[in-house]
Amino acid sequence: MVAAHTSSHPSESAEWIICLEKSPAERSGEDVDIILARLKNVKAFERFHPSLLQQICLCGFYECLEKGITLYRQGDIGTNWYTVLSGSLDVKVSETSSYQDAVTICTLGAGTAFGESILDNTPRHATIVTRQFSELLRVEQREFRSLWEKYHQCMSGLLIPTYGVMESDRMMDKGNISSNSFASVTKHNNKRSFIEIPAKPHLKCISQVPSEKILWAGKIIRNAILSKAPHMIRDRKYHLKTYRQCCVGTELVDWQMQQSSSIHSRVQAVGMWQVLLEEGVLNHVDQELSFQDKYLFYRFLDDEKEDAPFPSEEERKESLEELQDTLLLLSQIGPDAQMRMILRKHPSERTPDDLEIIYEELLHIKALSHLSTTVKRELAGVLIFESHTKSGTVLFSQGEEGTSWYIILKGSVNVVIYGKGVVCTLHEGDDFGKLALVNDAPRAASIVLREDNCHFLRVDKEDFNRILRDVEANTVRLKEHGQDVLVLERSLSSSRTSSHGASSSHYKYKVMSGTPVKILEHLLEMMRLDSQFTESDSALNDFVLMHCVFIPNSQLCPVLMAHYHAQASQGTEQEKMDYTLNNKRRVICLVMQWAAVHGDHLQEEDTSVAFLEELLKALSNDAKVIPGLRDQFTKLDRIVKQNTEESRVSQKKHRVLLRQFSMGDEKLQKRQPIRSNDEILFKVYCCDHTYTTIRVSVAASVREVISAVADKLGSADDLILVNLSSAGEKVVFKPNDFSVFSTLSVNGRLFACRKDQLDSLTPLPEQEGTSAGLLSSFELMSSKDVAYHMTSFDWELFHCVHELELIYHTFGRQNVKKTTVNLDLFLRRFNDIQFWVITEMCLCSQLSKRVQLLKKFIKIAAHCKEYGNLNAFFAIIMGLSNQAVCRLSQTWEKLPSKFRKFYGEFENLMDPSRNHRAYRLMVAKLEPPIIPFMPLLIKDMTFTHEGNKTFIDNLVNFEKMRMIANTVKILRYCRSQPFSPDSPLVSKNHPEVRTYVRQLNVIDNQRTLTQLSHRLEPRRS
Repeated sequence: MVAAHTSSHPSESAEWIICLEKSPAERSGEDVDIILARLKNVKAFERFHPSLLQQICLCGFYECLEKGITLYRQGDIGTNWYTVLSGSLDVKVSETSSYQDAVTICTLGAGTAFGESILDNTPRHATIVTRQFSELLRVEQREFRSLWEKYHQCMSGLLIPTYGVMESDRMMDKGNISSNSFASVTKHNNKRSFIEIPAKPHLKCISQVPSEKILWAGKIIRNAILSKAPHMIRDRKYHLKTYRQCCVGTELVDWQMQQSSSIHSRVQAVGMWQVLLEEGVLNHVDQELSFQDKYLFYRFLDDEKEDAPFPSEEERKESLEELQDTLLLLSQIGPDAQMRMILRKHPSERTPDDLEIIYEELLHIKALSHLSTTVKRELAGVLIFESHTKSGTVLFSQGEEGTSWYIILKGSVNVVIYGKGVVCTLHEGDDFGKLALVNDAPRAASIVLREDNCHFLRVDKEDFNRILRDVEANTVRLKEHGQDVLVLERSLSSSRTSSHGASSSHYKYKVMSGTPVKILEHLLEMMRLDSQFTESDSALNDFVLMHCVFIPNSQLCPVLMAHYHAQASQGTEQEKMDYTLNNKRRVICLVMQWAAVHGDHLQEEDTSVAFLEELLKALSNDAKVIPGLRDQFTKLDRIVKQNTEESRVSQKKHRVLLRQFSMGDEKLQKRQPIRSNDEILFKVYCCDHTYTTIRVSVAASVREVISAVADKLGSADDLILVNLSSAGEKVVFKPNDFSVFSTLSVNGRLFACRKDQLDSLTPLPEQEGTSAGLLSSFELMSSKDVAYHMTSFDWELFHCVHELELIYHTFGRQNVKKTTVNLDLFLRRFNDIQFWVITEMCLCSQLSKRVQLLKKFIKIAAHCKEYGNLNAFFAIIMGLSNQAVCRLSQTWEKLPSKFRKFYGEFENLMDPSRNHRAYRLMVAKLEPPIIPFMPLLIKDMTFTHEGNKTFIDNLVNFEKMRMIANTVKILRYCRSQPFSPDSPLVSKNHPEVRTYVRQLNVIDNQRTLTQLSHRLEPRRS
């Protein structure tokens, strides 16, 4: 059945093989030692007790198989257990008795073990075929059973095959798992798998073999504590018991926060200590697996020994030098460890802070982006953390009953269907297994781990169904003509309580979806007319902010007017009068909020201005007979006058923006918001690099631009408009595109040509950018001056960005027919600063001056961070991280360690892991004014937009509107205070600095910058 041959390798390098080829009775103690030295390096045996491994050395046999050899077939009765020493083998499964339709579900690599079905003589559940030349260690059935009876406590958690469910059941029945601190057996339809559960473990750490880098990190931190605060590690007495050489949790957190400015909260510090605890480098004296910021005792691994080493003078110095890099490492992986720590807790033990941390994590998981806030908060309370260490583990098999829904936190899995093999691969953020729960159907595919160390969030069927039931039970649907027109979510109101339990009056209702008109009706009915209106009714604010997506002003204004004139059809005369008064007041309140949010944008629409005038006239008449409306008339009158007068002035006189988007003197003026009806003078180039200057509105369409160009060139036939970058990349605009001027790249130019001339377009010489840096003048400027004037200019640009522009950008300005010119220019400023840093570094030919320049940029970044200019801060750090700069090894080597430390901390804030957790933690501690990292804000809105449908069953998905509005409100918060920091002392070159930062000359061609970099420091051979 099995085509195999026994090898005899006479060479010294294969001495252990020669020893294994002897019969067990002939093996000497020396033979066993030689075999043991080799098997210690096999992954499957790395946690075996030495005496168990010695027994395997006595009874094991060596086998080597060529590629394509079948070791055994599905259905065979097993006679041996195997471990892969080298090579790999395919695991094939067939639904029929025919071998031809077998599907490869995974591959077994070196260090994996399989074949334990021999424990109870059940048939093999899979066919094993060598994928390449492979070496195996074979243990016969009788010896394996003997080892199992004696060592099953040790073996049970370590010999589960990497194809999991196929042969694991019988083995797991034989004994209890005790060798894995976080492993437990969970049964899912006769399937058992290793998962992390919140039961209290009984071993010291989660990972019994700490990684080298974490061991080293623990050593550095312990030595640093003994150098700086040796009193922290000492014998402690508690309840008449003495604990040797311990630290206190709160003291460790205090100490860590004092060591680095990159640690922003105690919660963050707890996560960093949790990393050491998970790896066993730090241990709780009672073997708890969660680090706590409490008066609890912890001991470093080195202090577990009686004669714990005290650091030498050299080790002390080394620890102080490497401490910041070590803390940086821990701060990067700490959030993951903290999340695992929380998820390992039993759901009933999770604190409100724990649930909030889980909820924040769920906000950024792709698979959950479409779920409502309520469902995400429900999930935070029931999610279970599950991890699997081995590639090839089968999480569940096709045809099984669905028992859980999974979300991938880390790693990837293959989706395998019998007869088809791997049909797709799922990655971090994807989910699987939900369909079987929803339909109560068998699993449609098998899920096989594609890599080692995969982490999952799991929702079990009972919790899943309960959440669905709760959501449906608390969903209220309003129907008209048999169709849903409004969907509300009901929840208990926290503001009202009753000793008699909750009644319908104690519920609050949140809009989930609906038609635009019905959503508006509901929000008006629920509007509070007391002084708390603006603070309490956020849903109405969300509607005002987001309505442009689903009901533009041209449709909204008539609806509001109809609501204003609505009359009660039933009730007494007094009730009718009260209804009329309150209805009109609600509409006026909404209109005033609408006008405040839209601001100058209202003046760009004739329908909006006409609506305001009409409403004011109606209110004027009503105020004469209804005294309760007079105060609102005064307020609305002020708003209408402001908008109508400015609108008329705007129509009479357009501002001409001279070279607004290029290098003009007007950049020295204070920036004002650009309106879509403002006009611009702009150069449009031809193939021969001649140009014509046109005057059109900022919002002009490509068709209008081509028409203006044709007026000067004499022909519009076959003309196209092209954005040509400095690198020669071409983007052809569509005729219906509009407001294209602000979309050009940093050194991009607008070209008009015939279609047959497109390939002949070449960049202008001026697009190459500067050929010499301004180092001589830049050297004289103080870093603080540069950061101040840079922030002052960036604040002007940021303040010009209207909230609505973020919404237009997210949903596509072509779709909402609105311009985003101010946002475009602010986003371009980020690229300006980034390329300025790279350009100056790559044009500085002297090494010593380049080092000084590098220091200066790090200092400017630090000052920008102090001023709250996070956009410029990130632009500078990303510029220094660009390949053209970071490859300048000679320059970086000469950078003083103090600046390397600063740069390392700044890079940590750029770490994208856990959805930019480091950045978000830092921002949460800042007070306005703040200039946020705008690309990340845009990314958040895009994530929400793409993960959620705008319409569900033809109803507006108002939950999506709410989520996007919450992100837009971050912008509002950042600008809630004016930018007015203490200005640095005015130096004699103050005007020069101001001019310099507003007119940055840069090279934006990455190829050119890389070439310049290689000239400065050629690649080392």
